[in-house]
Amino acid sequence: MSKKYIYLLLLPGVLFLTIFMLVPIFMTMGTTFFREDGFTVEGYLQFFKDPYFMGILFTTLRVSVITTIISIFLGFPVAYFVSKMGPRKKAFLLLLTIFPLLTSPVVRSFSWMIIIGKNGVLNNILTGIGLIEEPLSILYTPTAIIIGLVHLFLPLIIITLVGVMENIEPDLLTAAESLGASKLGVFAKVVVPLCVPGLVIGSILVFVGSFTAYTTPALLGGKQRVISTFLYQNAITLNDWQVASIVAVIMIVVTVLVISLMNVLAKKLNPRG
Repeated sequence: MSKKYIYLLLLPGVLFLTIFMLVPIFMTMGTTFFREDGFTVEGYLQFFKDPYFMGILFTTLRVSVITTIISIFLGFPVAYFVSKMGPRKKAFLLLLTIFPLLTSPVVRSFSWMIIIGKNGVLNNILTGIGLIEEPLSILYTPTAIIIGLVHLFLPLIIITLVGVMENIEPDLLTAAESLGASKLGVFAKVVVPLCVPGLVIGSILVFVGSFTAYTTPALLGGKQRVISTFLYQNAITLNDWQVASIVAVIMIVVTVLVISLMNVLAKKLNPRG
């Protein structure tokens, strides 16, 4: 088959994405810049002057960054351990890793509400053994949202890193040790740099997922607003689609900027790709 005919195989997918994703996105963006009196950025200026909205935006960014960092530190050693297992054990451990993804975020969020609530399992245990006198106020705070999001997205970064670590040749590690590198040195100077592509992809998945997540922040955050619940409030509760569109565009722009910055960082950390 000629190459020009092979490209025709892409046509259905490209048309589908264009019609059902790109067109709606550009139409949404257009409504925020063009009104009856012409082109304007007044809506964006009002938003970035509003301390309430800026507080929501920075809270969302902080929650997303912390979730990503925790997921990396928890997922990296787990992925390294799994990648060293034999085929059967690796398949079983990956199955256990993937299994939580099959559970609804609603179910997982309600489970955490039972665990970290004021009368939940955690507080009952801590007060029972005398470590605390009064229950901890974890539920309906950014901390609760971070806990739920780490539980939600940790499997993604583990799976991504396992795929990268599987391709690291054992001979490279042996050669580094034979040249005098310690176990920690091999891990820091050989394993980590080779895992940069997986770290970048996994971090992007976790950050973007945390930044745009709705169910977990809505249930575990309560009145603590993040940008996704703020968008829902304006679109559905207040029926203010103009404001909701502006929030949606800001979410898209922030997501694209973060992905671009992480790609630049990846190139600096691993210039050879």
